[in-house]
Amino acid sequence: MNIPRMDIKVTSAKNSERDILANLLNLYLHDFSEFDDVDIEPDGTFAYPYLDHYWEDPNRYPFIIRADGTLAGFALIRILSEPRTGESVIEMSEFFVIRRLRRSGVGTAAARRLWDLFVGNWQVDVMAANVQALPFWRLAVEDYSEGAFTEERTGTRANEWTSFRFVSGRDVELPDDLDGNVLDY
Repeated sequence: MNIPRMDIKVTSAKNSERDILANLLNLYLHDFSEFDDVDIEPDGTFAYPYLDHYWEDPNRYPFIIRADGTLAGFALIRILSEPRTGESVIEMSEFFVIRRLRRSGVGTAAARRLWDLFVGNWQVDVMAANVQALPFWRLAVEDYSEGAFTEERTGTRANEWTSFRFVSGRDVELPDDLDGNVLDY
């Protein structure tokens, strides 16, 4: 595992940081437009219709990632109910590290911190067309879970996904103040 020598912080995004997250989402959606039919808006931005939900829905959590005090990316997490079993599943809905910091260990460190923070059943879905992300997530999940994960192909041929499922079980309690207050982790 590549451990960065940088100081990596994952903080709960405050409401006052919504514009920062929106700007990072534009970079993410621009990158994603290579794989998906993401259209650019007339004003030159990409729309993400769920952003406001991360401050309104108690089962959604926005995070900003910083490396050595500089913006490095973001993560959006949702807690869902598994339709087949009714169990809670923690989903890495969106995850982004700026290009300059990819392959530096920042993404792995940030993902591990989030997995430690939210203890339970995790699901990470990766679009098959995103061929650079798939090996990252496979290695990160395999290393974190010490091989105790499942990998399943889902979707249609035109919209295929790989779904990683595992359980995080570190002795870390979920803080009560994930509603936009800064959490350094």
